Amino acid sequence: MNINIDVKSSSSVMSALSSPVRLQILLWLLDPRSHFPEQRDGDLVEDGVCVGFITEKVGLSQPTVSSHMKKLAESGLVTGKKIGNWMFYKPVREHIADIGEALSNVSRSEPRKRTEV
Repeated sequence: MNINIDVKSSSSVMSALSSPVRLQILLWLLDPRSHFPEQRDGDLVEDGVCVGFITEKVGLSQPTVSSHMKKLAESGLVTGKKIGNWMFYKPVREHIADIGEALSNVSRSEPRKRTEV
């Protein structure tokens, strides 16, 4: 079985997703119009969700949410951009799909048979 997974990148993603809070935030960001109100600045999908709305929804302090968002961004699961005085975050759908596809492919692969020496 040939396993083609970038272990360092994948472990960063798994670490980011190991927090229930970060996983929940990512799930909300994947469908922002269902989970957040319209924003005055920036489109929910094109520009991302304002960290203020994420903070309010998750019920944690802004510094704590910023720390969670930093971890998601460092793993490549979200990108952030500043609009005015606020940070806006959106998912990196291609990266999320690539990780999911790689894990799915590996899970369907048959292990190699042991060769006789």
